[in-house]
Formats: sequence, C-alpha cells, structure tokens
Amino acid sequence: MTQEADSQNTAVSGFLSHLLELRDRLLRMAMVLGIVFIALFPFAQDLYQWLASPVLAQGQHMIAISPIAPVLIPYKVALLTAFLISLPYIFYQMWAFIAPGLYKHEKRLIVPLLSSSVALFYVGIAFAYYLLLPMVFKIVQVMAPVGVDPIPDISSYLDFVMMIFIAFGFGFEMPIATILIVSTGMISAKDLAKKRPYVIVAAFVVGMLLTPPDVVSQLMLAIPMWLLFEIGLFFSKYFVDEVKAAEKARERLEQKEREEEDEDRKIMAAATAAASSAAIATGTDTDTGNKPIMWEDEKYTYEDDNDVNLDDEDEYVPMTEAEMEAELDRIEAEERAEEEKRKQQNAKKDKDDK
Repeated sequence: MTQEADSQNTAVSGFLSHLLELRDRLLRMAMVLGIVFIALFPFAQDLYQWLASPVLAQGQHMIAISPIAPVLIPYKVALLTAFLISLPYIFYQMWAFIAPGLYKHEKRLIVPLLSSSVALFYVGIAFAYYLLLPMVFKIVQVMAPVGVDPIPDISSYLDFVMMIFIAFGFGFEMPIATILIVSTGMISAKDLAKKRPYVIVAAFVVGMLLTPPDVVSQLMLAIPMWLLFEIGLFFSKYFVDEVKAAEKARERLEQKEREEEDEDRKIMAAATAAASSAAIATGTDTDTGNKPIMWEDEKYTYEDDNDVNLDDEDEYVPMTEAEMEAELDRIEAEERAEEEKRKQQNAKKDKDDK
C-alpha cells in the first residue's frame, strides 16, 4: 500500500513539475515578446509605412473609417512584427520543453525540422510581401472600373495583409508536413507520390480558402504549395531511412536489455537453489541465525543470513540515458558498416557477373 502511495505521489509531483516548467517557459515567451514590442514601439509609424508600401507604391492612399484606427493600427503592426521576430525564441522554448523526453537520434531529426519550419515560415511571408501584394494591388488599380478609385481602409488593409501572411507562412510548411506524415508511417513516400493529383487539387482548394477571392492570390499560393510538396516528398525518403534505422537500433537495444535481465534472474535463481541445497545437505538451519552459508562463483556471492535481503542487494539496475545513447550509436554504426559491406559485396558480385 505504501509503495502504491509513493508511486502516486511521484507521478503527481512529476506532473506538477512539468506544469511549472511549462508556466515558466510561457512566461519567458511573453517577456521576450513584450521586450521586443517595447523596443519596436517608437518605430510603429515607420513599420506601418513599410507594411503599406505595396499600396502606396501604386499611387494610392488609405482612409480610416474608425476614429481611433490611425492610432491603434501602427501599434498592432508593431506587435505583429514583434511576434515574427520572437518566433525563433518561441520555437526554441517549445523545443526545450519536449527535448528531455527525446532520445539522441530523435533530437537529430527534430532539430533540422524545427529550424526549417521557422525558415520556411519567413520565406512564405517574404514571398507574399515582395511578390504577391504588389501584384494584387497593381491588378486592382488597373482593372478597377472607370470612375472608381479603390481606396482601402487602414483596418481592412491590416486584416488583409495578416491573412495573407498567415496563409503563405503556413502554406510554405508543406515540406515539413509531408516529411512528418511519411516519417510517422501514416503513408509511404511511394504511395503518397501516387496520390499526387489529389494533393494538387487540395493545394488549390487550400489556396481558395486561405486567400482573398481572386485568381492571382490562389495561384500564387497553390503552385508553391505543390512545388514544396514535391520537395518534401523527395527529402522524406532520407528521413524515413533515418527513422527506421533509429527504431531498429532502439529495438535491438531493448531486446538486449531484456535478455540480460532474464539471464541475471536465471543466475540468481540458480544461486538461491544451490545455496538451499547446500544448507540442507550440511544440516544447517538457515533460519536460526547459526553459521552463515557462503556460496560463490565468478560473479555472485550468496549469503544465507537473516540480515541480508537478496532482492535489495542484487536489484537490476537499468542503463542510464547516456549509456543507452552510446549503445544506440554503436548499433547504428554497426548497421551502417554491415550495409556498406553488403553494398561492396553486391557491387563485386555484379562486376564478376559482367
């Protein structure tokens, strides 16, 4: 009963420690975001002028329908810019929270995916700002009916730009999504390649839903998503090989640990049986506290004494995380060497056949 209570207390304390760590990391994210926003606060008007340049470059100007919009909108732009600047630190805090629960080979896969996702998000925003927005407003200016002067509202323009940035930022995450889907085993890269027509249709549907109702925006999101899908499909094969090798090495290590544990238990059982037989043969009562019986081989020593608890003395101690990682690396190196040896043998065989 006491052991169950201790295990429950340990589980509760572990859960609370994770919650406290999560709270601390969220506070750090908020603090960094606040610091960056305060640093950008004096430049709010300049940031808005930079964000509005795709419209102003076409000879247009904007109006403010809400009385306080000219005051609030520049600082909303500053807050959005602060979030984009803080994004790498936010992702780092998320990574630091989950990293302790990952193995070394899992960390090797996640770090490039995480850094690539941040870079692709920035690339998507840059693509939308430098290519899409100027083209959209130029088309609007050219195709407007005679006598109609398109003058966007300052609030509507910010909402429009934010929607475009979010759509293209997440749309450019297509390679990461493709790699994750293939790496988790939901579908193989070969089967996913066969479903390419459906992916293309889905890209155009997403472009229709996430962008404004104009053909240019839809095409400029759907086509890059399709191309990025092809890139993700190409690199997913490499990641799948890495995941399979890591999983295979981990399974071999766990199997080895189980075999060692079973072998230790068999040896301990044999030692106990041998000591009991020796005690019976010599006529010694093992429970009276008389002369202790000693049994010894190359590895274990058995002492039949009331003060000795065999289970406590020879408890199985699992491998530490560092030892496990070292063993995993050794197994992976052996597998690579075996694979290279097989390739050389196959190449030699093909050469001999020719």
